[in-house]
Amino acid sequence: MKIPGPDHPITIDANPSRVVVTVGGKVIADTSDALTLREASYPAVQYIARRDVDMAALTRSEHTTYCPYKGDASYYSIPAGGDRSLNAVWTYETPFEAMARIKDYLAFYPDRVDEIS
Repeated sequence: MKIPGPDHPITIDANPSRVVVTVGGKVIADTSDALTLREASYPAVQYIARRDVDMAALTRSEHTTYCPYKGDASYYSIPAGGDRSLNAVWTYETPFEAMARIKDYLAFYPDRVDEIS
């Protein structure tokens, strides 16, 4: 486990703007309560609370990854998006303490959905 710091900063800020994720012409997520996570030099990522995601539109996959700063990530696919939307969504269900704020939130790969606006 690594702790974010000057050599690898990670910030999480409330995003009061509306964030909508669509796939196959269907709204998968719609919120005005997203969290914007900025990590080192990576592009900012919008994390959306599960309560604002159509979880019935997602299918949990077997895929997992590990981040030394956040912990183990679980993935979901979006069947409406076909092969392009395999493992399109990730979540840290038990994130490390420093990233506890993103627990119960999901993030979407922009290139695996139609739009994140």
